[in-house]
Amino acid sequence: MTGRVRSGRELTADRELTCDLAVVGTGAGGGMLIADAARAGLKVIAVEEGAYRTPRDFTQRERAMISDLFQDQGARTTDDGGVAVLQGRGVGGSTVHNTNLCKRIPDPILEHWADSLGLDSWRPAQLAPDFAAVEERLHVSAIDPEKINRNNDALLRGMKQLGWRGGVLQHNRRGCVGSGFCELGCSFDAKENVLKVLLPDALADGAEVWADCRAERITVAGGRAIGLVARAVQGGRPGPKLTLRARAVALAGSAVGSAALARSSALPDPYDLAGRNLHLHPGAAVAAVFDEPVEGWMGIPQSVECTEHIDFLPSSPRRIWIVPAFAHPIGFAAMLPGFGASHMRRLRQYRRTAVLVAMLHDESAGRVTARKDGRPSIEYRLNREDARALTAGLAACARILLAAGAKEVLPPVSSVSAVRGEADLQKIADHGARFGDPPLTGVHPMSTLPMAADPRRGVTDGEGRWHGLPGLYVADGSLFPTSIGGPPQIAIYTVGRRVARAVVADLRGG
Repeated sequence: MTGRVRSGRELTADRELTCDLAVVGTGAGGGMLIADAARAGLKVIAVEEGAYRTPRDFTQRERAMISDLFQDQGARTTDDGGVAVLQGRGVGGSTVHNTNLCKRIPDPILEHWADSLGLDSWRPAQLAPDFAAVEERLHVSAIDPEKINRNNDALLRGMKQLGWRGGVLQHNRRGCVGSGFCELGCSFDAKENVLKVLLPDALADGAEVWADCRAERITVAGGRAIGLVARAVQGGRPGPKLTLRARAVALAGSAVGSAALARSSALPDPYDLAGRNLHLHPGAAVAAVFDEPVEGWMGIPQSVECTEHIDFLPSSPRRIWIVPAFAHPIGFAAMLPGFGASHMRRLRQYRRTAVLVAMLHDESAGRVTARKDGRPSIEYRLNREDARALTAGLAACARILLAAGAKEVLPPVSSVSAVRGEADLQKIADHGARFGDPPLTGVHPMSTLPMAADPRRGVTDGEGRWHGLPGLYVADGSLFPTSIGGPPQIAIYTVGRRVARAVVADLRGG
């Protein structure tokens, strides 16, 4: 029987359904889990807090799309407002708005997890077949060098001039027309993501997705997870309840959403690990003005990376991954310094501006808890070592842009208004990171429900099974014990594949 996507807005009264597997969230992890579990013959029902949108709904209008596709209408932050946290909200999760970068978890990180946490099934050799299968299913390929836009080419030129390591990335696009609106949803349906690839497979195999339904509580009885209670979201108001009775339940609502739901459900957590250890992979942007046009809003937003300043050994001072970034007009205007005439002068340079972002492979550990209404509360501050690494990364971005021919670099720190030469670079590194200075954005939350063989060190085992609560699984970036230092979508899709295998084996064995 073919499944379908339904909306909580349809509910006029409380409703109860039964299934083999109930899933919270439909992003990379949840989407893969739903598709694989349904393919294996399980009856799967998923709930998704956000709406169901398709390419015909993606208008390429910032104001509409950011509020529609992102949590808290794009305004989610840490509790103190120090870090903006951009996360997807809707069927497909962040795979709808991401920029399609595809990288595996680096081998040194996997080896560290295996050696320190007993996660032998996560060693590179054991994980390679799953990575390969995910990449094949999502049509991952190298980005065509001819598709590199001028913003990305500035990074390439600067790296070449400096002799720094880096190169062209991989992505999961087919039929890309280079419109540059990836972050607002692809109206050309070129993303090989949950919406385009996994959801149709899941529905064809009978899975059911309830959009506009916010999970409120995981239900437990007899020492195991037996379902969940969700509530319809109807015009911003809480609607009727949707209760799912299930043989197994999976949390796939992101490192923020899954942790908050776990906390509000008072799940077994004898070592008080759930919600702790949050990593955000935060970043800050460095802009530069060139004499020639850049037009960074056109084409593939991110196609090149610089890896000169990152390695993956614990406590390394080199923890910065550099990629291009660019904002559409509203976002660009919001990030520019200055007021009035000076701000307008910067805006008039939009066409000639390039932007790089330094993203921190962070070791700072934050925390996610749940408010009284169940919504997440996010606490996060950089430690001293991370602050030092980040500002060194901002100086590296400025150095790249100068080497690429920029006439003026605009760092995001208050003590340096502009960089025009080598003498100004050290001032950026010396600035340090203070509250709101530089402004930080985290787009890759992870690690709040980490896995480990020992339940004293992790919430789940290496296959996503919740320690001490049979029938409950985690299938998103919450599982990563540390930051992975790069784009997580392939890793999270792979989590979904591995957890699906565990769920199917456990239910068939039971």
